[in-house]
Amino acid sequence: MARRDTKLSQASEGRSAIDGYERYAIYYAPREDEPLAGFGAAWLGRQADGSDHPRIATDLSPESLAEMTRSARRYGLHGTLKAPFALARGATIDALDQALRSFAASRPAASWPGWRVSGAHGFTALRPNGPSPALDALAAGVVAQFAAYGAPLTPAELERRRRFGLSARQEAYLAAYGYPYVFEDFAFHVTLSGALGAADREALGRVLQGPLSEVLALTTATIRDLCLFGDPGGERPFVLLRRYALSPTR
Repeated sequence: MARRDTKLSQASEGRSAIDGYERYAIYYAPREDEPLAGFGAAWLGRQADGSDHPRIATDLSPESLAEMTRSARRYGLHGTLKAPFALARGATIDALDQALRSFAASRPAASWPGWRVSGAHGFTALRPNGPSPALDALAAGVVAQFAAYGAPLTPAELERRRRFGLSARQEAYLAAYGYPYVFEDFAFHVTLSGALGAADREALGRVLQGPLSEVLALTTATIRDLCLFGDPGGERPFVLLRRYALSPTR
């Protein structure tokens, strides 16, 4: 009986560590021993757990850097696989946790040919330096597998997603999956800034070349885990809750 109580206590503690968040998201986030993780903490001024980190020194003023990265800082350094969602009616965090464990164990890690800095779509981001069918397939699998865990978007969320205009296909994806940029419209990226004008994006691209030199020199980048992030609400930072290791590539 004592052993069963201990197991129940451990299970409860594991659940409580990821329970109670307003929304969840399934992201890519680099492991702590990867160069991108160290850069991200210094660039955004925060760790993956939401705690503060000393800011990187750049030619930008601290105030300018803080403003340019304000929205990116809240979400943390990440690449979106499944955009933030509230749990659907009847869905539980235990079920989501178990499904993520099973899914990750059945899918191989995915690689792509390194990174490049891009100012496309009105913000600065890291994007793959070439195509990766394996990454696209993994992202599509995440979207399809976990669609049922997300509650329908609120009118305010729908309006925010539509503010830049959506195609008919993207409207259908938004209704079905809670995010318009999936499947054919998926474009993997790691956001480094909020919306910026062309001149600011160009300046930021130059500033980033030095701090990102080690990352940009990599000829291969790999996603080794699916990461569950939580949104505590109130505009507080998203936090990394749990990693789910993908299978080694075969």
